[in-house]
Amino acid sequence: MTKFARNLKLLAIGSVLAIGSQAAGQSVPDPDETAQGDVAVTIYQNGQALVQDVRQIAYERGRSRVEFPDVSAQIRPETLSFAAPGTAIIEQNFDFDLLTPAKMMEKAIGQTVTLIRTNPATGAETRERAKVLSTAGGVVIQIGDRIEVLRDDGLPVRVVFDRVPPNLRARPTLSVNVESDRAGTRPTQIRYLTGGLGWSADYVALYDEAKGAIDMQGWVTLTNNTGTTFNQAETLLVAGNPNGGRNYNPGLVRAGTQSANREQVGEFYLYPIAGRTTIANAQTKQVSFLDVQGVKARKVYSRTIGWMASDDRPYNVSSEIAFSSSSEGGLGDALPAGTVRFYQKDSKGSPQFIGENGIGHTPMGSELSLRTGDAFDIFIQAEVEKRERLTAAEWEKTARYIVIEDGEEIRRIEEERPVDYWQTTMRYTITNAKAVPVEVDLVQAGLDRGWWSRDFRIVSEDEPGTQLNADRRKWVVPIPANGKREFRVTFATRY
Repeated sequence: MTKFARNLKLLAIGSVLAIGSQAAGQSVPDPDETAQGDVAVTIYQNGQALVQDVRQIAYERGRSRVEFPDVSAQIRPETLSFAAPGTAIIEQNFDFDLLTPAKMMEKAIGQTVTLIRTNPATGAETRERAKVLSTAGGVVIQIGDRIEVLRDDGLPVRVVFDRVPPNLRARPTLSVNVESDRAGTRPTQIRYLTGGLGWSADYVALYDEAKGAIDMQGWVTLTNNTGTTFNQAETLLVAGNPNGGRNYNPGLVRAGTQSANREQVGEFYLYPIAGRTTIANAQTKQVSFLDVQGVKARKVYSRTIGWMASDDRPYNVSSEIAFSSSSEGGLGDALPAGTVRFYQKDSKGSPQFIGENGIGHTPMGSELSLRTGDAFDIFIQAEVEKRERLTAAEWEKTARYIVIEDGEEIRRIEEERPVDYWQTTMRYTITNAKAVPVEVDLVQAGLDRGWWSRDFRIVSEDEPGTQLNADRRKWVVPIPANGKREFRVTFATRY
């Protein structure tokens, strides 16, 4: 913190005193009051929100100026929509010069204020009139014939201002010049986009390994950094990626094809918050939106080997929990992007945290497998047991070119090269220190190295595998309790 910031922190009490006791001009509103009307807030997950506010406004006939205090301090004025019967907007202004200690000092340059210093030993106060000369990098004042810089020397000091500058606002305020065809009070709607409001989803899952199930609660976490409190607002949350955002979902095994029983607008799912809620400034609020018990789940141990090479040592397999968001035995809902935190009960029945992972926006009916950490007792070491070259007996024609100049063929070119194959035997040593047998999902990746190397073959494998795609093959390998197994696969490849 700079000296200037520390000085302004010391001056904050003085600013409040000036407003409360000695300010002779502009009054400061009660912080618990609000000028907002019927407020509805639609919050997106990209840090912006749509605010709709309907207020009862008294208009004069003809041209007049109307103020709307308590709008967001991060309002995007260019997005404002104004609607009132018989009234047209001519000009709008957003006054964001808010009443703060720093702004009070800046606006007091050239003016005279009162400095009050307190003797920490006796409690006696001394008062001096001072002229504020500058606030650039620090507060420079003139007292009589001497110039001083306010220092953070530990002595109690505060500043009392004679008045609140007329161009400072205690609250963010939107002012508009309007033309009205009649006088009277009528409903007026303002609608605008603002930054500073956001939400995320957080999931708490209690995993029961014996039953093979999880109980999951979903929480919406609202954050408000707009500088304004939205009082008793009708709140709607939108799940999706506006503005072309990408949906990164590493734990998604299979995307779902079921429609959730939720309203959609465009490509977005809507999650309304039941009842009206106050979203206070600088506040984090959590609201429940999902509570499901007995969802089928299972533990998965897995490791993906990225290349046919030897590990320098054994590596832990990943511990994952797999479940579904389907309607049949699953969560039965579309899941907004967020963090899933898993818990599991110990022998005393107390839930203990076992790991967490993030999910992207997930349609209903999806299969997920979320990594919670490394398995303590299960290791895999991949090794190249044998690699040898296999040379083809014939030459393979790989390219043929016809060269044409001025519309006539002048020559043909054929390129040939011998084809070399490699036969590699991989040995995967899997150890299990658990007192129960386990199954390990072993995936060998790196099979597809590009267009020139897609001709690979499985010569032999200890267990039948499943080809996931051109690059990956998977085996489910059973491992005995307190035991180990050497699992071998032989590949024939072009590299």
